[in-house]
Amino acid sequence: MSQSSPARIAGLYRYPVKGLTPEPLQKAPLRVGQTLPADRRYALENGPTGFNPEAPVWKPKTAYLMLMRNERLAGFKTLFEDATNVLTIRKDGAIVAQGDLESPEGRAAIERFFATEFAGELRGPPRLLSGGGYSFTDLARKVVSIINLASIAEIEQLVGATVHPLRFRANIYVTGWPAWHEATLMGETLRIGAARLKVVKTTTRCAAVNVDPDTAARDLDIPPALMQARGNNECGIYAEVIEAGDIAVGDDLAVEQPRLV
Repeated sequence: MSQSSPARIAGLYRYPVKGLTPEPLQKAPLRVGQTLPADRRYALENGPTGFNPEAPVWKPKTAYLMLMRNERLAGFKTLFEDATNVLTIRKDGAIVAQGDLESPEGRAAIERFFATEFAGELRGPPRLLSGGGYSFTDLARKVVSIINLASIAEIEQLVGATVHPLRFRANIYVTGWPAWHEATLMGETLRIGAARLKVVKTTTRCAAVNVDPDTAARDLDIPPALMQARGNNECGIYAEVIEAGDIAVGDDLAVEQPRLV
């Protein structure tokens, strides 16, 4: 099987708690039917939703604290440690909350922090949710999200401002594709080393991308600019892992083409 449209991974990120800080990775294993390890492993329930961690059922992002409505989340810098399951939250460099997300005491410490800090934005007591292997993604399936950096450059032209790529909270950032090439890849298979991913959906953008991840300011209006220029508010794609493999920043990525017969 031959390959075309070569590109390269320029950035690799996970988001252990939905809505909180992106964490850069140099490498990561991809497993069939899974997200990046610990990606969206946790979420902060914004008032009671009936979520049952023993039998998790997908719910829309409005069930949780998230950047579309709660941009102040970006003002806190968080770090999740896999070995201890400890989440550390900092504000202006100082630790303001910390807890083991797999222990009742640790979850309670994080919940108390958000109950106080976001009191005016909550529909009820916040609850730190974990569903074991469940992932709190915006789709009701486990996917990897991909952004084309050339498309971000085009968006900068549309809005007349610098656009931080992490506004789009993708897992894989790609360089080497022409702008909007990703929109042509529905149903195609991508290869990164031994890993193969099937493109299953384009990514519709909400107001979360208007929030600067460094300043927490809601300072741009990207979805309407996309709609006016392109007739849709899509940027990026989702892909499902169909063959396992390890990936890393700098790896080549290619679109597989069917063998000619």
